[in-house]
Amino acid sequence: MKLKSMFAALAALLFATTVAAQLPLAPPPPPLDPENAWVLDLSTGGRVTIQLRPDVAPNHVERIKTLTRQHFYDGLKFHRVIEGFMAQGGDPKGTGEGGSTLPDLKAEFNGLPHVRGAVAMARASGEDSANSQFFIMLSPNLTLDGKYTVFGRVISGMEYVDAIERGEPPANPSKILQASIAADHVPPPVVVPEPIAPVTLPPAAPAPLASPQAVPQR
Repeated sequence: MKLKSMFAALAALLFATTVAAQLPLAPPPPPLDPENAWVLDLSTGGRVTIQLRPDVAPNHVERIKTLTRQHFYDGLKFHRVIEGFMAQGGDPKGTGEGGSTLPDLKAEFNGLPHVRGAVAMARASGEDSANSQFFIMLSPNLTLDGKYTVFGRVISGMEYVDAIERGEPPANPSKILQASIAADHVPPPVVVPEPIAPVTLPPAAPAPLASPQAVPQR
């Protein structure tokens, strides 16, 4: 059994190496452009900035920017979050089965690796089935290279990604409070604390009746 497992691991490694060899080398990231900086304000407490890469995935980047400016991502949950792997969101149904009304995207596999902080488009079994769902890598997993379109990487606020609630689905899912493009200069949302429910005290016990005064005798 151990020998079979070893051969399976070697086969997977060989396959991943072959796929990686077929992908073009990813160019270095260009200077940060506010028009290609995706900003996610998370319920975990802060703002995450993702550098988008239209140089290698132009259609996926355009989709993200279009949906963001339509406020599609505002309020959506991270519905599938696996420790040591990735956090997935972008589904309006919150089940992993939803998407936008826009057509699915043709794959744009490229040389950007699935390292920690990489952001890629989720898809169904078909290579050209990505739509609105995305995932952020919590740890590197290069076996995904060449299978999903990486379109950006977190450049600040990764600690807020790390704080996303785990689960499939999480018991108390973390949310995207607001998504924006940096060039639009959208301020962080004002988080109003939930009102504290008033404390209902039990009714006070009635005061004891006063003893009747004695009627004086004549």
